[in-house]
Amino acid sequence: MKTTNEKAKERNHDKLVDNLQELLEKNYDAQKGFTKAMEDAKSPQLKNFLKHQAAQRNRFATELDHEIRSLNETPKESGSFTGDLHRTWIDIKSAVAGNTDEAVLEECIRGEKASWKEYDEKLKEENFPPTISSVIHKQAAEIHATLNRVKTLEDLADD
Repeated sequence: MKTTNEKAKERNHDKLVDNLQELLEKNYDAQKGFTKAMEDAKSPQLKNFLKHQAAQRNRFATELDHEIRSLNETPKESGSFTGDLHRTWIDIKSAVAGNTDEAVLEECIRGEKASWKEYDEKLKEENFPPTISSVIHKQAAEIHATLNRVKTLEDLADD
């Protein structure tokens, strides 16, 4: 029979793993979205930016995968079939009228804003262990930096 303390630790562990799995899924979704957007983009600068974003999200997924494994759990291997981000990213092609670079970029911005919000909420609501918290804060900061850089990309898309 487990003690109340053991049950609480188990619940905390499960909640931690669930949160990391959700972020992992969102990064798989975002990586797919950036890759798809890269195929739709016309401008070489925009294609290059989207390629870097897809690679960044691949790195994020790898880091989260590592954290989940360090908790003796098995990471998910693909994106979600539910979440808002999934729809945002996977519908990118149908949502992008005329596949203009500006429209592609707008969809990516929408996806990044949703990512930032997800990270921000998890960081506010959850009490992650310091090492995991540091990884998530770093990833959130990179997403935020991307959103701040987007203004210059919108100028590229207008060319």
